[in-house]
Amino acid sequence: MTRLTIVTDAWYPQVNGVVRSIENTNRELTRMGLDVSMVTPRDFRSIPCPTYPEIRLAVTLYGNVARLIESYQPSYVHIATEGPLGLMARHWCLAHHMPFSTSYHTRFPEYVSARWPVPEGWLHAFMRWFHNSGNVCMVATDSLERDLAGRGLRHLARWSRGIDAGQFTPRPLEDRPFGLPRPIFMTVGRVAVEKNLPAFLDLDLPGSRIVVGDGPVRAALERRYPDVLFTGAKFGRELAAAYAQADVFVFPSKTDTFGNTILEALASGVPVAAHPVTGPADILGGHPEAGALNDDLRTACLTALQRCSRTAARDLALTYSWEAATRQFFDNVMMANGDRLLPVAAE
Repeated sequence: MTRLTIVTDAWYPQVNGVVRSIENTNRELTRMGLDVSMVTPRDFRSIPCPTYPEIRLAVTLYGNVARLIESYQPSYVHIATEGPLGLMARHWCLAHHMPFSTSYHTRFPEYVSARWPVPEGWLHAFMRWFHNSGNVCMVATDSLERDLAGRGLRHLARWSRGIDAGQFTPRPLEDRPFGLPRPIFMTVGRVAVEKNLPAFLDLDLPGSRIVVGDGPVRAALERRYPDVLFTGAKFGRELAAAYAQADVFVFPSKTDTFGNTILEALASGVPVAAHPVTGPADILGGHPEAGALNDDLRTACLTALQRCSRTAARDLALTYSWEAATRQFFDNVMMANGDRLLPVAAE
Protein backbone atom coordinates (compact mmCIF):
# COMPACT_ATOMS: atom_id res chain seq x y z
CA MET A 1 0.00 0.00 0.00
CA THR A 2 1.15 3.54 -0.75
CA ARG A 3 1.93 5.31 2.53
CA LEU A 4 1.95 9.10 2.80
CA THR A 5 3.10 10.92 5.93
CA ILE A 6 1.99 14.54 6.32
CA VAL A 7 3.84 16.71 8.84
CA THR A 8 2.06 19.85 10.04
CA ASP A 9 2.45 22.31 12.90
CA ALA A 10 -1.11 23.49 12.26
CA TRP A 11 -3.65 21.05 13.63
CA TYR A 12 -6.51 20.82 16.09
CA PRO A 13 -7.53 22.55 18.32
CA GLN A 14 -6.67 25.21 15.71
CA VAL A 15 -9.40 25.78 13.17
CA ASN A 16 -8.12 27.57 10.10
CA GLY A 17 -7.69 27.17 6.38
CA VAL A 18 -4.55 25.04 6.71
CA VAL A 19 -6.22 22.56 9.05
CA ARG A 20 -9.38 22.34 6.97
CA SER A 21 -7.44 21.90 3.74
CA ILE A 22 -5.38 19.04 5.17
CA GLU A 23 -8.43 17.43 6.77
CA ASN A 24 -10.43 17.46 3.53
CA THR A 25 -7.44 16.30 1.51
CA ASN A 26 -6.83 13.41 3.91
CA ARG A 27 -10.42 12.27 3.50
CA GLU A 28 -10.09 12.18 -0.27
CA LEU A 29 -6.66 10.51 -0.14
CA THR A 30 -8.14 7.73 1.99
CA ARG A 31 -10.92 7.27 -0.57
CA MET A 32 -8.21 6.96 -3.22
CA GLY A 33 -6.75 4.03 -1.29
CA LEU A 34 -3.75 5.68 0.38
CA ASP A 35 -2.56 5.03 3.92
CA VAL A 36 -2.21 8.53 5.39
CA SER A 37 -0.35 9.14 8.66
CA MET A 38 0.07 12.45 10.46
CA VAL A 39 2.79 14.09 12.55
CA THR A 40 1.22 16.98 14.50
CA PRO A 41 1.67 18.86 17.79
CA ARG A 42 -0.81 16.43 19.35
CA ASP A 43 1.91 13.77 19.24
CA PHE A 44 4.14 15.73 21.63
CA ARG A 45 4.11 18.14 24.52
CA SER A 46 3.17 21.58 23.26
CA ILE A 47 3.07 25.18 24.44
CA PRO A 48 0.92 28.15 23.35
CA CYS A 49 2.42 30.36 20.67
CA PRO A 50 3.32 33.81 22.06
CA THR A 51 0.61 36.38 21.17
CA TYR A 52 -1.51 33.58 19.65
CA PRO A 53 -2.36 30.97 22.33
CA GLU A 54 -4.77 29.08 20.07
CA ILE A 55 -1.72 27.85 18.15
CA ARG A 56 0.15 25.05 19.93
CA LEU A 57 3.87 24.67 19.22
CA ALA A 58 5.39 21.21 19.65
CA VAL A 59 8.21 20.99 22.19
CA THR A 60 10.23 17.86 21.49
CA LEU A 61 13.59 16.54 20.33
CA TYR A 62 14.54 15.71 16.77
CA GLY A 63 14.97 12.05 17.67
CA ASN A 64 11.34 11.77 18.75
CA VAL A 65 10.10 13.21 15.46
CA ALA A 66 12.49 11.00 13.49
CA ARG A 67 11.34 7.85 15.26
CA LEU A 68 7.68 8.70 14.65
CA ILE A 69 8.22 9.31 10.94
CA GLU A 70 10.25 6.10 10.62
CA SER A 71 7.55 4.10 12.39
CA TYR A 72 5.16 5.01 9.57
CA GLN A 73 7.58 3.74 6.89
CA PRO A 74 6.39 6.41 4.44
CA SER A 75 6.53 6.03 0.69
CA TYR A 76 6.16 9.81 0.47
CA VAL A 77 6.53 12.74 2.88
CA HIS A 78 4.72 16.06 2.63
CA ILE A 79 5.67 18.95 4.95
CA ALA A 80 2.79 21.38 5.26
CA THR A 81 4.25 24.07 7.56
CA GLU A 82 7.49 25.81 8.41
CA GLY A 83 7.21 25.43 12.21
CA PRO A 84 9.20 23.26 14.67
CA LEU A 85 7.85 19.96 13.34
CA GLY A 86 8.29 21.05 9.74
CA LEU A 87 11.90 21.98 10.39
CA MET A 88 12.68 18.64 12.02
CA ALA A 89 10.90 16.71 9.27
CA ARG A 90 12.87 18.67 6.66
CA HIS A 91 16.10 17.69 8.44
CA TRP A 92 15.03 14.02 8.55
CA CYS A 93 14.19 13.94 4.84
CA LEU A 94 17.49 15.53 3.84
CA ALA A 95 19.48 13.24 6.15
CA HIS A 96 17.75 10.14 4.75
CA HIS A 97 17.78 11.30 1.11
CA MET A 98 13.97 11.15 1.09
CA PRO A 99 12.46 13.44 -1.57
CA PHE A 100 9.68 15.54 -0.11
CA SER A 101 7.09 18.14 -1.04
CA THR A 102 6.07 21.27 0.85
CA SER A 103 3.16 23.70 0.64
CA TYR A 104 3.04 27.48 1.04
CA HIS A 105 -0.16 28.00 3.02
CA THR A 106 0.61 31.18 4.91
CA ARG A 107 2.38 34.46 4.17
CA PHE A 108 4.67 33.74 7.09
CA PRO A 109 6.92 36.82 6.64
CA GLU A 110 3.96 39.21 6.62
CA TYR A 111 2.28 37.47 9.59
CA VAL A 112 5.41 37.55 11.74
CA SER A 113 6.22 41.16 10.85
CA ALA A 114 2.70 42.16 11.92
CA ARG A 115 3.51 40.92 15.45
CA TRP A 116 7.24 41.40 15.96
CA PRO A 117 9.86 43.84 14.58
CA VAL A 118 11.53 41.28 12.32
CA PRO A 119 12.59 42.46 8.83
CA GLU A 120 10.49 40.80 6.15
CA GLY A 121 13.61 40.29 4.04
CA TRP A 122 15.07 37.92 6.63
CA LEU A 123 11.85 35.97 6.76
CA HIS A 124 11.60 35.67 2.97
CA ALA A 125 15.17 34.33 2.98
CA PHE A 126 14.11 31.73 5.55
CA MET A 127 11.16 30.69 3.37
CA ARG A 128 13.44 30.26 0.35
CA TRP A 129 15.84 28.16 2.44
CA PHE A 130 13.01 25.99 3.75
CA HIS A 131 10.98 25.38 0.60
CA ASN A 132 13.76 25.26 -2.00
CA SER A 133 15.26 22.25 -0.23
CA GLY A 134 12.19 20.23 -1.19
CA ASN A 135 11.41 18.85 -4.63
CA VAL A 136 8.01 20.54 -5.05
CA CYS A 137 6.44 23.53 -3.29
CA MET A 138 2.66 23.67 -3.71
CA VAL A 139 0.83 26.99 -4.04
CA ALA A 140 -2.89 27.63 -4.32
CA THR A 141 -3.14 30.28 -7.05
CA ASP A 142 -1.58 31.80 -10.16
CA SER A 143 -0.87 35.13 -8.51
CA LEU A 144 0.81 33.53 -5.50
CA GLU A 145 3.00 31.45 -7.81
CA ARG A 146 4.11 34.57 -9.67
CA ASP A 147 4.81 36.42 -6.45
CA LEU A 148 6.86 33.60 -4.90
CA ALA A 149 8.77 32.92 -8.12
CA GLY A 150 9.76 36.58 -8.09
CA ARG A 151 11.07 36.10 -4.55
CA GLY A 152 13.28 33.21 -5.57
CA LEU A 153 11.18 30.15 -4.70
CA ARG A 154 11.61 27.23 -7.08
CA HIS A 155 9.84 23.99 -8.05
CA LEU A 156 6.40 25.60 -7.67
CA ALA A 157 3.29 23.56 -8.52
CA ARG A 158 -0.43 24.26 -8.25
CA TRP A 159 -2.64 22.84 -5.53
CA SER A 160 -6.10 24.42 -5.54
CA ARG A 161 -8.84 23.95 -2.96
CA GLY A 162 -12.33 22.49 -2.87
CA ILE A 163 -15.65 22.98 -1.14
CA ASP A 164 -18.21 20.73 0.51
CA ALA A 165 -21.19 22.00 -1.46
CA GLY A 166 -23.52 19.73 0.50
CA GLN A 167 -22.67 21.33 3.83
CA PHE A 168 -22.38 24.90 2.55
CA THR A 169 -25.55 25.50 0.58
CA PRO A 170 -28.20 28.23 0.14
CA ARG A 171 -31.05 28.29 2.66
CA PRO A 172 -34.27 30.34 3.04
CA LEU A 173 -33.49 33.88 4.14
CA GLU A 174 -34.81 35.08 7.48
CA ASP A 175 -36.25 38.60 7.84
CA ARG A 176 -33.99 39.45 10.81
CA PRO A 177 -31.17 36.92 11.11
CA PHE A 178 -29.46 37.08 14.51
CA GLY A 179 -32.20 39.58 15.40
CA LEU A 180 -30.53 42.22 13.18
CA PRO A 181 -31.83 44.29 10.27
CA ARG A 182 -30.71 43.55 6.73
CA PRO A 183 -28.56 43.86 4.74
CA ILE A 184 -26.15 41.58 6.60
CA PHE A 185 -22.44 42.09 5.89
CA MET A 186 -20.51 39.16 7.37
CA THR A 187 -16.94 37.97 7.68
CA VAL A 188 -15.79 34.59 8.98
CA GLY A 189 -12.38 33.51 10.24
CA ARG A 190 -9.69 34.03 12.84
CA VAL A 191 -10.06 37.30 14.71
CA ALA A 192 -6.40 38.20 14.44
CA VAL A 193 -4.33 41.20 13.39
CA GLU A 194 -3.32 39.78 10.01
CA LYS A 195 -6.96 39.47 8.93
CA ASN A 196 -7.23 43.27 8.56
CA LEU A 197 -10.68 43.34 10.17
CA PRO A 198 -10.76 47.11 10.89
CA ALA A 199 -10.77 47.67 7.13
CA PHE A 200 -14.25 46.09 7.21
CA LEU A 201 -15.45 47.23 10.63
CA ASP A 202 -14.62 50.91 10.00
CA LEU A 203 -16.84 51.03 6.92
CA ASP A 204 -20.03 53.06 6.80
CA LEU A 205 -22.45 50.42 5.55
CA PRO A 206 -26.24 50.03 5.71
CA GLY A 207 -27.78 47.30 7.84
CA SER A 208 -25.64 45.16 10.15
CA ARG A 209 -22.09 43.80 10.41
CA ILE A 210 -21.27 40.38 11.84
CA VAL A 211 -17.94 38.74 12.67
CA VAL A 212 -18.04 34.94 13.03
CA GLY A 213 -14.90 33.54 14.63
CA ASP A 214 -12.54 33.87 17.56
CA GLY A 215 -8.95 34.88 18.09
CA PRO A 216 -6.47 36.96 20.06
CA VAL A 217 -7.86 40.42 19.19
CA ARG A 218 -11.56 39.64 19.56
CA ALA A 219 -11.97 41.28 22.98
CA ALA A 220 -10.23 44.45 21.83
CA LEU A 221 -12.34 44.68 18.68
CA GLU A 222 -15.57 44.08 20.60
CA ARG A 223 -14.73 47.08 22.81
CA ARG A 224 -13.78 49.20 19.82
CA TYR A 225 -16.86 48.28 17.72
CA PRO A 226 -19.84 47.91 20.09
CA ASP A 227 -22.31 48.07 17.18
CA VAL A 228 -20.85 44.95 15.54
CA LEU A 229 -22.06 41.46 16.45
CA PHE A 230 -19.20 39.10 17.34
CA THR A 231 -20.70 35.60 17.48
CA GLY A 232 -17.58 33.66 18.42
CA ALA A 233 -16.51 30.54 16.56
CA LYS A 234 -19.12 28.38 14.84
CA PHE A 235 -18.71 24.93 13.35
CA GLY A 236 -20.51 22.42 11.16
CA ARG A 237 -24.19 23.01 10.54
CA GLU A 238 -24.27 26.10 12.74
CA LEU A 239 -21.50 27.71 10.69
CA ALA A 240 -23.16 26.77 7.39
CA ALA A 241 -26.48 28.22 8.61
CA ALA A 242 -24.76 31.48 9.57
CA TYR A 243 -23.10 31.90 6.17
CA ALA A 244 -26.40 31.37 4.35
CA GLN A 245 -28.04 34.35 6.10
CA ALA A 246 -25.48 36.90 4.90
CA ASP A 247 -26.27 39.30 2.07
CA VAL A 248 -22.57 39.98 1.39
CA PHE A 249 -19.50 38.14 2.59
CA VAL A 250 -16.65 40.56 3.24
CA PHE A 251 -13.05 39.35 2.97
CA PRO A 252 -10.80 42.19 4.17
CA SER A 253 -7.53 40.22 4.40
CA LYS A 254 -4.66 41.18 2.10
CA THR A 255 -2.29 38.41 3.24
CA ASP A 256 -4.17 35.13 2.77
CA THR A 257 -2.82 32.82 0.09
CA PHE A 258 -6.27 31.59 -0.97
CA GLY A 259 -9.27 32.18 1.28
CA ASN A 260 -11.24 28.99 1.91
CA THR A 261 -13.99 31.06 3.52
CA ILE A 262 -14.60 32.72 0.15
CA LEU A 263 -15.58 29.35 -1.32
CA GLU A 264 -17.73 28.56 1.72
CA ALA A 265 -19.61 31.83 1.28
CA LEU A 266 -20.03 31.40 -2.46
CA ALA A 267 -21.33 27.86 -1.99
CA SER A 268 -23.87 29.29 0.47
CA GLY A 269 -25.10 31.59 -2.30
CA VAL A 270 -23.49 34.72 -0.82
CA PRO A 271 -21.69 37.24 -3.08
CA VAL A 272 -18.22 38.28 -1.91
CA ALA A 273 -16.58 41.69 -1.49
CA ALA A 274 -12.79 41.84 -1.26
CA HIS A 275 -9.61 43.66 -2.20
CA PRO A 276 -8.11 42.69 -5.59
CA VAL A 277 -5.26 40.67 -4.06
CA THR A 278 -3.99 37.08 -4.15
CA GLY A 279 -6.80 34.71 -3.28
CA PRO A 280 -9.91 36.82 -3.93
CA ALA A 281 -8.64 38.01 -7.32
CA ASP A 282 -7.81 34.44 -8.36
CA ILE A 283 -11.23 33.11 -7.34
CA LEU A 284 -13.45 36.03 -8.34
CA GLY A 285 -11.51 37.49 -11.27
CA GLY A 286 -13.64 37.20 -14.39
CA HIS A 287 -16.79 36.53 -12.35
CA PRO A 288 -18.22 39.99 -11.56
CA GLU A 289 -21.68 38.52 -11.09
CA ALA A 290 -20.45 36.44 -8.11
CA GLY A 291 -18.40 39.03 -6.27
CA ALA A 292 -16.85 42.48 -6.35
CA LEU A 293 -13.18 43.44 -6.11
CA ASN A 294 -12.08 46.97 -5.34
CA ASP A 295 -9.25 48.71 -3.50
CA ASP A 296 -12.06 50.67 -1.82
CA LEU A 297 -13.67 47.91 0.24
CA ARG A 298 -16.85 49.91 0.83
CA THR A 299 -17.37 50.21 -2.92
CA ALA A 300 -16.81 46.47 -3.26
CA CYS A 301 -19.39 45.78 -0.52
CA LEU A 302 -22.07 47.95 -2.07
CA THR A 303 -21.39 46.61 -5.56
CA ALA A 304 -21.69 43.02 -4.30
CA LEU A 305 -24.95 43.91 -2.57
CA GLN A 306 -26.53 45.70 -5.52
CA ARG A 307 -25.21 43.93 -8.60
CA CYS A 308 -24.19 40.38 -7.73
CA SER A 309 -26.30 37.25 -7.84
CA ARG A 310 -26.71 34.54 -5.23
CA THR A 311 -27.17 32.00 -8.03
CA ALA A 312 -23.95 33.08 -9.73
CA ALA A 313 -22.09 32.83 -6.43
CA ARG A 314 -23.25 29.25 -5.94
CA ASP A 315 -22.46 28.32 -9.55
CA LEU A 316 -18.87 29.57 -9.19
CA ALA A 317 -18.33 27.56 -6.00
CA LEU A 318 -19.50 24.40 -7.73
CA THR A 319 -16.52 24.59 -10.10
CA TYR A 320 -14.28 23.64 -7.14
CA SER A 321 -14.12 20.12 -5.69
CA TRP A 322 -11.95 18.43 -3.07
CA GLU A 323 -11.64 15.35 -5.27
CA ALA A 324 -10.00 17.34 -8.09
CA ALA A 325 -7.84 19.33 -5.67
CA THR A 326 -6.65 16.16 -3.94
CA ARG A 327 -5.66 14.47 -7.17
CA GLN A 328 -3.73 17.63 -8.00
CA PHE A 329 -2.07 17.45 -4.55
CA PHE A 330 -1.04 13.83 -4.84
CA ASP A 331 0.21 14.22 -8.40
CA ASN A 332 2.55 16.88 -6.98
CA VAL A 333 3.62 14.56 -4.15
CA MET A 334 4.49 11.83 -6.64
CA MET A 335 6.19 14.30 -8.98
CA ALA A 336 8.49 15.22 -6.09
CA ASN A 337 9.56 11.59 -6.13
CA GLY A 338 9.94 11.34 -9.90
CA ASP A 339 6.60 9.60 -10.44
CA ARG A 340 3.62 11.09 -12.27
CA LEU A 341 1.05 8.27 -12.11
CA LEU A 342 -1.78 8.32 -9.60
CA PRO A 343 -2.66 5.07 -7.82
CA VAL A 344 -6.21 3.88 -8.22
CA ALA A 345 -8.02 2.35 -5.25
CA ALA A 346 -9.48 -1.12 -5.73
CA GLU A 347 -13.19 -1.13 -6.35
